[in-house]
Amino acid sequence: MKNLGLWFNGKTLHSHCRNDGSNPSGSTMNSKKLGILGEKIAENYLEKKGYQILDKNYSSKFISGPKRGEIDVVAKKSDVISFVEVKTLTNNSGERFSAISPEEKVDFQKKRKIIKIAESWLMEKKIPLDSKWQIDVISVRINLENKKARILHFKNV
Repeated sequence: MKNLGLWFNGKTLHSHCRNDGSNPSGSTMNSKKLGILGEKIAENYLEKKGYQILDKNYSSKFISGPKRGEIDVVAKKSDVISFVEVKTLTNNSGERFSAISPEEKVDFQKKRKIIKIAESWLMEKKIPLDSKWQIDVISVRINLENKKARILHFKNV
């Protein structure tokens, strides 16, 4: 696992900033904050890998109805647009990680939903649907005790 030097208070901090007393080792966070942190880690990862971030948290809605869904990150590398679903898990104090991995939470139904939203994004941006694009999944496992995250990038799922 890579040590990201993070304290989990919504900000990216370096190890020398740790003595602010926020979130002591072993504390937990709610799922929304965890998701936001995982998406930020994924964005940083993609940028370091040479991707250009085109959009974040893009949501598609029916014309007069509820939200159909959301794509966490839209990124581009070379001539390929990646619609990235970020799945984040953490261990609770003293526990091991869940038996199910984050990437396993993106099932067939979720992939179909992402495809529909990706097509909506492409049409909205006036990009031909036959352009090169793919669905990626980034799995982020955060260990709250040692402040490390493990990132796995599954391309073209």
